[in-house]
Amino acid sequence: WCCMSVDDDENPLDRCVYLLETGGEASVVSKDDKNLLEKVQVFDLNGNAIMISDLWKDRKAVVAFARHFGCVLCRKRADYLASKKDKLDASGVALILIGPGSVDQAKAFSEQTNFQGEVYADPKYSAYEALRFVSGVSTTFTPGAGLKIIQAYMEGYRQDWGLSFEKDTRTKGGWQQGGVIVAGPGISNISYIHKDKEAGDDPDIEDILKACCS
Repeated sequence: WCCMSVDDDENPLDRCVYLLETGGEASVVSKDDKNLLEKVQVFDLNGNAIMISDLWKDRKAVVAFARHFGCVLCRKRADYLASKKDKLDASGVALILIGPGSVDQAKAFSEQTNFQGEVYADPKYSAYEALRFVSGVSTTFTPGAGLKIIQAYMEGYRQDWGLSFEKDTRTKGGWQQGGVIVAGPGISNISYIHKDKEAGDDPDIEDILKACCS
């Protein structure tokens, strides 16, 4: 079954082997979801609108989707991915973080974390809807997420409650989960996707590196 959803230019056998090697976590995105994603606009830190697929049209990119810009677990994930930036740079792979919220929130996140990648805002949560990332109280308040939050605080990470309680984040409830994709080069070329099952559900970094840099 895993061979039925590959792109036309991808070897189906290679794709099946890759899925088996990664425990089936990675999967390509359906054509319908790719079509939806290609219509999504995000905004850079200067407020310029960019089609999201332009971020990987001419290059390969690891794209992390944050829960929201104040999230303590997202700050830890940003460092988690940035810790491998030397390997990404050596392979010509861009590191990108997208968060649901305003440009001002994205700026605050970038300044507070000194994230060593590109940061974009998705104020309408359009990418999250296109990629069908999960959302809900039951995916946020879990025993596993609680333990990860405690661990993050013990490691020195902190929630930005100001950003967390801004109107847009409160309206959405803060229940949105994110994920990570590896995409490009090519608008519809998405070779890996991890959808968080709960808050703090980080993918294995080695799976990401295998997808982007092998």
